[in-house]
Formats: sequence, structure tokens, C-alpha cells
Amino acid sequence: MSEFERWQGRSAVPEYVFGEAPNAFLAARANLLPKTGKALAVADGEGRNGVFLAEKGLDTLSIDFSPNGQEKARALAKKRGVTLRTEIADVHDWTWPAEEFDVVVEIFTQFSSPAERAIKWAGMAKTLKKGGLLLIEGYTPKQLQYGTGGPKQIENLYTREMYEKAFGHFSKVEIREYDTHMDEGGGHAGMAAVIDLVAWK
Repeated sequence: MSEFERWQGRSAVPEYVFGEAPNAFLAARANLLPKTGKALAVADGEGRNGVFLAEKGLDTLSIDFSPNGQEKARALAKKRGVTLRTEIADVHDWTWPAEEFDVVVEIFTQFSSPAERAIKWAGMAKTLKKGGLLLIEGYTPKQLQYGTGGPKQIENLYTREMYEKAFGHFSKVEIREYDTHMDEGGGHAGMAAVIDLVAWK
């Protein structure tokens, strides 16, 4: 089964795989978001994080390669009474516009191979405006011990060194690695080993 087929299937059910609430890390950093501007939710799945950004007053584009996921994202936005722009896009083969967004958010999109991740992260850095905010959360290799979500391929898991290599040239970078109990739908439940990046270009 391809990655596309897997996510199409996961999004074909009525319930939201990771729930309808935003990712806890993103919600906890809401105070850092600008009051206005454009936001990009990368590989946004069923839209819980894109909708949250839209609720915060940002002109938000949610991109994902799953039409089923995007359909549920639009439904969630309608339910919440916000406008969410959506676009079917493969993040490894998308034309990342230069310095377009004030905020770029990537939450648990760890289906990328190392080569694909380099393309994706370079695109995210390119499309962020100078002074813009980048927020990333992913699982670390320790997550394989917990088995409560995320990929099984160790090369797809995030480390401090990966963040520093990709975004160390930003003006300010904060990295936090820790264990936490996740309760984000059936997809992310239980103890987890995560690593967060908060950075300004």
C-alpha cells in the first residue's frame, strides 16, 4: 500500500484520526502567533491545525496530498465558522512560493524519507518571510520504544541535529526534546518522545 493510499484510507472514516482539537504544542504556542498575516499548515491531514490557525485570525492555507483529508478539513472549518484555504499538494513536489507566509507549521509529518525531508524543509524555509515564525513537532527515535504513533523507520524520526542543520541559519532557534502523554485522537495516544522547534527566520 502506498503512503497516499494509506492516508486516503485513514481519512475515509467519519471520525478524525487525530481528533478535532489542535496539536497541544501548537496550541501552547498560540501566544507567539502574529495577530494578522498568512499561515501555511504543511501536510495538514484532516485540518485540525490549519483550522486552529484560521481561528486565530490568520489567512491560512492547508496543504495535503489526500483529497479525503482536505474534504474533512473544509468540513471542520465550516463547523468552526472559519475560512480555510485548501490545496491538494505533495509537499515533496510542491512549488514553494518565496517569502509568502508569516507562519509555517509542520506537525508530525514524518512520512518523508531523508532526501524528501530535505526538500520539504528547504521549501518551508524558503516560503517563510523574513522574521516569520516556524513551528515543528515530531517524534524522536526514542518513540520506537513507546510505539504509540509515528513511523517505524528510524531515519524518518527527528533529532536536534536535523533541526540545527536545516534551520540553524535562522535568526533565533529554540529546540526542546521531552517525553509527554499525548491524547490526540486514536492516532496519537499514550506516552510519546517528541522534539519541538520554535524558530524565527
